[in-house]
Amino acid sequence: MSLLLLALVLSAVAAACAGAYQIIPWQIPSILLNEGDGYAVLMHVRFPRVFLGLIVGASLGIAGASLQGLFRNPLADPGLIGVSAGAGLGAALWIVFSSQLLSSQSQWGMSAAAFVGGLAVTGVAWKLANVKQGGATAVHLLLAGVALNSLAGAGIGALIFMSNTEQLQTITFWMLGGLGGATWPSVVATIAISLLGVAILLPLGRPLNLLTLGDADAYHLGLNTRTINWRVIVGSTLTVGAAVSAAGGIGFIGLVVPHLLRMFVGPDHRFLLPASALLGATLLVAGDLAARTMAAPLEIPVGVVTAFFGAPFFLWLIWRQRRELSYA
Repeated sequence: MSLLLLALVLSAVAAACAGAYQIIPWQIPSILLNEGDGYAVLMHVRFPRVFLGLIVGASLGIAGASLQGLFRNPLADPGLIGVSAGAGLGAALWIVFSSQLLSSQSQWGMSAAAFVGGLAVTGVAWKLANVKQGGATAVHLLLAGVALNSLAGAGIGALIFMSNTEQLQTITFWMLGGLGGATWPSVVATIAISLLGVAILLPLGRPLNLLTLGDADAYHLGLNTRTINWRVIVGSTLTVGAAVSAAGGIGFIGLVVPHLLRMFVGPDHRFLLPASALLGATLLVAGDLAARTMAAPLEIPVGVVTAFFGAPFFLWLIWRQRRELSYA
């Protein structure tokens, strides 16, 4: 865990210092004490972006680990329950139908619409899957999430067809994901909601360990599986909804991070959940640093970078796992 903390600090410092305006790390204290160009770059551009990346990455990481533990499925992803697609639909609705007084470029309005959309779609999925047995709830929630993801995707496609050139560009860049619009108000709003979700998810390490035995065995060991299902879904919805509403669609963090950590810290969710939050934050900040420096002065959407590196890594994990099984 100490190595993850060290990596987190190093990635945050590197992200704060690197860019068109280069800053030497040990000069940061003096820059903050003397207002000038360096102070403006750090306080109004770099620090909000770094902090938002830390929050969003941690949210996606811990949500991914929690959902994989709940569904006992290594392919479970934070977008699986519909929150990401719902947030995309909410943002697209705002962009296309917001009035001139409430400009489609309004970050607050678009973020609020995305968050409400994510909550709404997840709420519908939960309602459809709300049966009495905890195991059936997880299975039906998975199926409802897949169906609602497709429905929300169809809605986004229809809105794209209806949009003009400016709206289409906004929707496209939002769906690709990015931290370029980070401000201190957006950081504060995101961290307030995300911390609530993290506070719900972090204590669930032992219950998620028991769920790996199966719902029936976990129930006989005294675990209320229905309550655990509800807590994981609510906590994941809050963290992912806040993350997606602030940064758009960023994939593979919640899917790859828990896989990577299981190779080093094992499957114990008491360590896996906090470790996923730390590594998710580190990888997203590092990915954002790469996104804005690899093609400078152009900026690649960070969602493209995470997918570009995350997808091959995930395929390698699958190949490695199948190879181990073939030699077993």
